Amino acid sequence: MAPGTNMSPCNGEIENGFCKGNMSAIEENQEVSDGLSQPNAGKPPRNHPGMRHCISQASLGATSALEPNTVMLGLKSPSSDNCAYVPIFRSGSYSEMGPKQYMEDEHIRIDNLREQVDESKGLLSQGAYYGVFDGHGGIDAASFTQNNLLNFILEDSHFPSMVKKAVRNAFQKADNTLADTKSLDSSSGTTALIALILGRTMLIANAGDSRAVLGKRGRAIELSKDHKPNATSEKLRIEKLGGVIFDGYLNGQLSVARALGDWHIKGAKGSKGLLISDPEFEEVVLSEEDEFLIIGCDGLWDVMSSQYAVTIVRKELMLHNDPEKCSKFLVKEALKRNCCDNLTVLVICFSPDPPPRIEIPKTTRRRSISAEGLDLLKGVLSDI
Repeated sequence: MAPGTNMSPCNGEIENGFCKGNMSAIEENQEVSDGLSQPNAGKPPRNHPGMRHCISQASLGATSALEPNTVMLGLKSPSSDNCAYVPIFRSGSYSEMGPKQYMEDEHIRIDNLREQVDESKGLLSQGAYYGVFDGHGGIDAASFTQNNLLNFILEDSHFPSMVKKAVRNAFQKADNTLADTKSLDSSSGTTALIALILGRTMLIANAGDSRAVLGKRGRAIELSKDHKPNATSEKLRIEKLGGVIFDGYLNGQLSVARALGDWHIKGAKGSKGLLISDPEFEEVVLSEEDEFLIIGCDGLWDVMSSQYAVTIVRKELMLHNDPEKCSKFLVKEALKRNCCDNLTVLVICFSPDPPPRIEIPKTTRRRSISAEGLDLLKGVLSDI
C-alpha cells in the first residue's frame, strides 16, 4: 500500500481491490414502494442563495499495483485491455437561481472518495462521488439528500460488495427519513442524480429529470433517462396504476415521475403509488476515450441538447482546461436561451490534460455519383 492512504492492512485475501473478508454474499433485489394522493402545495425554501460555484481537484494516481484493475463487485469489470489506464478526477460546478424567486438546487462534489470511507470497508481503489439534487416545494428535501445520501450508501451493509443494492437502499432510506423527520417539510421533494466511481467503474443512479451525459471523444452518451411523467416507460407505469398525466404533470401536480420526499403526494409509507423514489442505474467502465461527465438539472437540458453541451465543454476544455469555467459557460448559455428554472451544472474530467484534437484522416480516393444514381436523384428532386 502506498504511503498516505490511511488504510488498514487487509487481514484476508484481496480480490477485485477489496478485502475478501468484507465481501457480502447477499443477493441484490429490488423494492418499489410509494403512494400518491393530495395536491401539491409548494412552499418557499428556508434559504435561497442566488449563486454558488466552486472547484476542486484531486490527482489520484495509482497507489498500488492492484488499483488499475480495481472494480466494484457485482458491476461491470474492466476488460484486460487498457489495464494501465487510471482515471484522475477533477471537477468544477456552477449554480445560479435564474429567473425563479428561490434557489432550490443543491449539489455535491467529492474528487477523493477514499477520504470519506471508513477503513473497515477495505476500499483500496481510488474513487469519486458527485450529485445534483433539484428541489421543489422548498429546499429541505434537496439539502437533506445532499448532506446524507453518501453517508447512507457508505453505512449500508452491502457496500462495497453490492454497490447497487447499497445505493438503492440509500435512496429508500433518504426517502423514508424525509417522511419521518418532523423538522423537515413533508411537502418538500427533490430529484436525485449521483455518479459513484470506484476504480474505473462508474455507476450512475437517477431518480428524477436531471441528466448525466458522458463526453466520449466528442460524442454525447446519455447515461440517465429523464423521468418525466410523459416519458413512455413512466407513462405506462403511471397509467397502469390508474394515474393520469395532464399537460405533462403527474395527476396535474408534479412535473417528475420519480422523486425523494413529496410525502403529501405519496401518501402512507408502504403503499404502491404513482410517484416513486426508485433510482435507475447505468454502469460504465471508464477508458481513455471517456473525457468528461456533465451532470445538470433539468433547467439546462430544457434549453440545450446533450450533444451541444458536450461539444461546448470539449471546445472550452481545449482552450483553458478548467472544468469550473465550463460549468459556468453552460449555465450562462442556458440563461441566454431563456431558461426559466434554477440552474446547476457539474463538469467532471477524467484526465489532467485537455482533450486531444480529433484528426480526420485524409483520403486520396475520389468519390463520384454514377449516372444511374444521378438520374435517380433528379427524379426524387423533381417530385418535391
